[in-house]
Order: sequence, then C-alpha cells, then structure tokens
Amino acid sequence: MLFILVLILPSFVFFGIQGYNNLADQNNALATVDGVPITQQEYDAALRDRIERMRQSLGANFDAKLLDTPDARAAVLDQLVLDRALAREAAKTNVVVTTDRLREFLAAVPAFQQDGKFSYDRYKAFLASRGQTEAVFEQTLRNDLRKQALGQALIDSTIVPKQVTERIERILLEQREVRELRFPAEQFASKVALTDAQVSEYYQTNRKQFETPESVRVEYLVLSPETVSAAVSIPEPAVAAYYDQNKARFGTEEQRRASHILIAAEPSDKAAARKKADEVMAKVKAAPADFAKLARENSKDPGSATQGGDLGFFGRGMMVKPFEETAFRLKEGETSDLVETDFGFHIIRVTEIKAAQAKPLSEVRADIERELRSQQAQKYYTEAADQFTNLVYEQADSLQPAAAKFNLKMQSADNLTRSGIAPHLGPRMVEAIFTDDSLKNRRNTQAVEVASNTLVAARVLDYRPAAVQPLEKVAPQIRQVLERREAIRLAREAGEQRLATLRKEPNDAGFSAPKLVSRRQPQDLPPEALAEVLRTSADKLPQYVGAEISTDFRSATSAGFVIVQVASAKPSEPVAPAQRDAQTRAITQQAAAATELSYSEALKARHNVKILRSDLKTVATEESAAVAGTSGISSTSGDSSKSAGAAKSSAAPATATQQK
Repeated sequence: MLFILVLILPSFVFFGIQGYNNLADQNNALATVDGVPITQQEYDAALRDRIERMRQSLGANFDAKLLDTPDARAAVLDQLVLDRALAREAAKTNVVVTTDRLREFLAAVPAFQQDGKFSYDRYKAFLASRGQTEAVFEQTLRNDLRKQALGQALIDSTIVPKQVTERIERILLEQREVRELRFPAEQFASKVALTDAQVSEYYQTNRKQFETPESVRVEYLVLSPETVSAAVSIPEPAVAAYYDQNKARFGTEEQRRASHILIAAEPSDKAAARKKADEVMAKVKAAPADFAKLARENSKDPGSATQGGDLGFFGRGMMVKPFEETAFRLKEGETSDLVETDFGFHIIRVTEIKAAQAKPLSEVRADIERELRSQQAQKYYTEAADQFTNLVYEQADSLQPAAAKFNLKMQSADNLTRSGIAPHLGPRMVEAIFTDDSLKNRRNTQAVEVASNTLVAARVLDYRPAAVQPLEKVAPQIRQVLERREAIRLAREAGEQRLATLRKEPNDAGFSAPKLVSRRQPQDLPPEALAEVLRTSADKLPQYVGAEISTDFRSATSAGFVIVQVASAKPSEPVAPAQRDAQTRAITQQAAAATELSYSEALKARHNVKILRSDLKTVATEESAAVAGTSGISSTSGDSSKSAGAAKSSAAPATATQQK
C-alpha cells in the first residue's frame, strides 16, 4: 500500500483529526463511510493539497486544468473515502508502529534532511508551516503507517505463475496484418443542423456543468528573508572583515598525491600478510625506483594497482585515518614504513604536494555579500515577523501600512477559489481568505506562515458567489459539443453501412496500405479499433471489423468511425531474455497494483462507502489505481569511494532521528 506522503506532504495533514469528527454536518456531506460524513470542507482541503503537491512536483509545467475535470475531482473524493475506510480498518487491528519505526521513516524523508542526515530544525520548520505540533503530526503519521501495513503483506506476496506470464507475453506480442478505412467526424460536420431548442435543452439538463465556483480577487503581502533582502545593504568594511575571519573557506585546502602498495589482510591470517608486506617493503627500500613496478605486481587494490599504485590527489577526510595521517606527515618523495588499516598493510609514497591557497577578496566579494545579505535578511525577518503579524491585525482595514513599513511589494491574485492556490498562497492561506470575517467584513487575514520563514497576509478586494453561467455565454460551447456528437453519429452510421456492404461484397477501395499491429505496437490504430481487431479469432480471417472512435486519438481528425480489414494473423517474434525478464517484472507489478485496487474496493464495500454527489461518483479503475499509487515516498542514497583499500567505505544511511 502506498498511502503515506507525496513530497513529504501527507494529504491527511490538511483535513487532520477533525476529518474523523462524527459531529460533522450531514447536510454538507459529499460521501459517507460507515455513516460518518466527508464534508465539502474536507474535500476542498484535499483538493487544494493535491493542487499544491502537483505544483511542487511539476514546477513551471504545472497546469491547474489537469485537476479541473470530472474524473480528477472524483478521484480526490475517492482517495478521501479510501483513506477513511483504511483508518477505520486500522482502528480494529492490533498493528503497532514502534517509535523506532516512526523515527526511521522520518529520517528517510528528504525534506527533513540536511547534508544527507535528519535535521531536527527542518522538521520543526515543516511543522510550523503546517501549524501542527510534533505530537499531533507524529500520531497522525503513526496511524497512517498502521494503515500502510494492512495490505502491504498481501501486495508484497503477489506471484504470477510462469505459465500466466508466458501466456500474457504471447497475447501482448500477437500480430495482425490490417488495412484501415476512416470515416472522420469532421467530414460530416457540414451535415449537422442544430436548433436553439436542442442547445437550451442540453443547458437545462446539465446546468451543473456550467456552474462557476465562488471566487475572490485579493491583494497580499509576503514577508520573508527574500522579500526584505533588497532593503539590506552590506558595507565594504563588513565584507573585508568577514573575508579576514574566514579565509580558510575561500581557498583550496592542501592536497597530497600518493601511491601505495596494499597487502590485503584477513583477520584469520594477519601474520602471513604481515610477512608478505615486510618482504615487499624490503624490495622497495632496496630499489626505490621500482615502486610502481612492485605495486603492479603485489598491490591488492584494484583501483590503483594497474596505475603503479597512483591514487591521484586527495584532501583531508578522503582516506581512512591511519592512511591520511601518514600521507600528510610525509614530505614529497618520502616513503612510509608499513601502515596498518582495516584493509591490510600499506606502503605509501607521497609523490606531489599542492599547498593550500586562498582566493583574493576580489574573487569572492560577490559570494560574501550574498551570504551577509542573507544573514542580515534572516535577522531582519526574525525581528519584523511579530511586528508584521500585529500590524496587519491592528490595522485590519488595509495592507498598505504594512507594505510601507516593511517596504514590501503589493501582489494580487484573481479568480481564486477555495480549491485554487496562487503563488505564495498555501492551503492555510486560502482557508483564511475564505473566512466570514475576510469575505463579509473585508478585513485583512491574519499573517499565516505558509512555509518556513514565510508569512503572508491577504485582503479580499472582490467576492463573486457561485453561479450558473448564462445560456448566451455557454451556448457556443454547448453547440460545439452537440455538433461534434452528431457528426460522430453520422460518421458511425455511414461507416456501419459500408461495413455491412463489405461483409457481403469485399472490396479494397479506399483502404490504407497493409501494416502489422499488436498490443505492444498499435501503429496509431485507435484503441477501440485495436480491441476489435485482436478480438477476431485467427482462424476466421480475413474479416472486416468496425469501431466508433468517440475521442480524438493522435489528432483532431481521429474521432468518427473506422473499418479495419483484418487480413491475417502473424506469430509473435522471439523475445530476448532481458526483455522477457523486464516483461515478467512489469506483469508482476501490474498484478500487485490490481491486488491493491481489489483490496481498496473490498475495504470500501466493507465500510459501506456511499458517494452522495452524482458528479463525484467513482472514476475509472485506472484513475483509482493511479491516485492510490501517487502517495508514496522513496529515499535513495549513494556513495562512491576513491579507491578500494584506501578511501573510506560508504556508510549506511541513518535510520534514527536525533533525540529531541
């Protein structure tokens, strides 16, 4: 089960414990789970959360229209009811999430890490931005981990028999030789004649489609170190003083280049390794010029032996401690005595030394100014935060005094809805904007911390209640829908008539050139047509089949009707072992996803889930599976060593948070 976090921002954070409040208003319910309602407020918060997570994930490529579809809106509610059902199921179990498991999970969240390790300061900043305490957040996370454990064992144990995967593989790769004859809907558009009465009837029947949600136009201020940094000036003496105090930071540290010979030593046979090392050491002392030759012949470090033992340049902290201490103690050209490490015995020769060098102030002035400005801006923000919060509250009829006092740019957003999030306006800010005091009295909102070190206060300038758009405004849109629908119907009728004739009197006129298609390589054949082609039995060919294409496929001219002449069946080509293995993994993953979906649907049935809004009824199976699969989080770590036997071995990632 993958119901935890996306970008470490769990959906439950936004509807929280009150989402399980049995006293919620039944009249405001969109759905119920075991009779307990899910309210419009919970749904709006979850939708805002989904939008914000997609915005963070997609960045500049984010388009809010992705979630402004019936399927996407229904998917949000489907995830809410599933989460509620999981919570109720978990409450009945004896699954326990230990403190160590909780700490391990938190330590693996990238946004809580700094330099690859858990940062308690970042964790606290996240909680502050969400307005939550550690106890509340961690208890909610603990509950979510319990829910995750419910079906994970079932999913992890998914096994697909070899016979099944081979059968699926044959099905995926089976081929048909086909030719197409298209009846594009656009060719029939000129024959469509709509009346105003038809347009009006569609409007009256589907008024919900043309409803615009309540929206506002707002102005707002953002107080953060970034927005106040422009007012910070850094005098030249401060730059020079900082440079003098931190010269070590603005240069290159001393580096050593060394070669070594490693005699590997097993704990059980260290004496033999020591004897071998002494013998090699004697040869080095007898013929110092043969060091590289002796390294190639005797060293067990595969990374450097072929290079005559050369490790290249390295600084402090890159090698294991005994090796480093010796290398940085030797003079250029000197050779060490035997040095013992966990890897065995080393003979080290320093071949070159690069002394530490400091960069001149002129080269690092811009970096120093940037750092000092950032520090001063952070300090200014810390001092100004309380003043900003008090000022927008005390002078609640305008944001101008705060803008003037803190030299902030007034920003604006229009057409903001309860489920929409403009730049800088997180879910908590949107909630504050849509309070009665803000909407009716036009008072400033409170200063809301939307992110770490970022306060926002807003003021409603204009409020537009929810309303159905007038017919004259949406009539062109309705006419386009009806014309397209009717054109597709005419194309289907013409195609079906031609199909009936072809089945009686086969004729190749108008058909495309033959091509091979399969489930893996449909060759631009629309899915509806491909399904009909592959449904045709191989022993009944040649044959004609037809399919209505109700949606545009590949191009705007695809909708309509297509006739396909299925000429013959072709056996699948042999599959390379690597491709077969990849296919087996993919099939197993799909089977696990199907198991997860089945488990989810069974849970919803067991807990008597009811969707009360017809426009938010359950979406297609693929959409449900996709929603369930977007709430996972993974963390990876990697390390590389400079040379086996000399560089530090990679460390395992931490699994426990620091004590709080």
